This record gives sequence, structure tokens and C-alpha cells, in this order.
Amino acid sequence: MALPQRHRLKGKRVFDRLYQKGRRHQGQALLLRCLEASAQLLPPEQQAYPLTSWRCGVVVSGKVHKRAVRRNRLRRLLQNHLLRVLPAGAAAGQWLLISLKPGSADCSPEALLGECDQLLHQAGLTP
Repeated sequence: MALPQRHRLKGKRVFDRLYQKGRRHQGQALLLRCLEASAQLLPPEQQAYPLTSWRCGVVVSGKVHKRAVRRNRLRRLLQNHLLRVLPAGAAAGQWLLISLKPGSADCSPEALLGECDQLLHQAGLTP
């Protein structure tokens, strides 16, 4: 299941800002970037949703795995985990970008989710 619309991160300007100015938290298989939300960077269709909830994007490049099916499974795994771990009020007003590093497709799902939890904790988004 994909992230609900209110939690999806969209727009080239948003991703560019996250890559340039986002705080980086790095693990062996994942990279988490965090940034305070800024409404003027969002596309017009997303400005209707309030900035009181978190938004996230998950990037899985072709270097992670050759097959799109495997990349999509990894993306959905992380998105479902974020929905369970970050309730609506947690990480309010934060934009998150999770990037998988090459070779992370070989890790077990438990290892990826554990590292995701660790990075969220380092960023101060979960207790």
C-alpha cells in the first residue's frame, strides 16, 4: 500500500531542497535526509494539506536492483513501516527523504527496517 496523499512528498523543488539543505543521517544501507517543511515549495495541489503532518519520499535507484519489481517491493516495505512507526502527530512539519544505497537489496527486510528505526531515532523523530 502506498503512502496516503497527505504524507507523500512531491515536486522537483522539494527534492532539490532536501538534497541541498537536508540534515543527513547515514547508515550502511539507508540514507535519511530531514528538513523543516516549507509550504511555498510544494506543488499547488499539495498546498491544501496542512504542514502539521510529516511527508516522506523513498528513493530506490536502478543501482540498488536491476528489476523494477524488487525496487518497488523495497519502497513499499519502507513506506508501510513509516506509516506504522510515525503516527500522524509525530515528526510534525518535517519532510523526510529515504534513499537506499547500492547493495541494500541484499539485506534482509528486518535489517532494513531496523536501520530505518535507528536513523529515525538519530534524527529525533521517534522516541
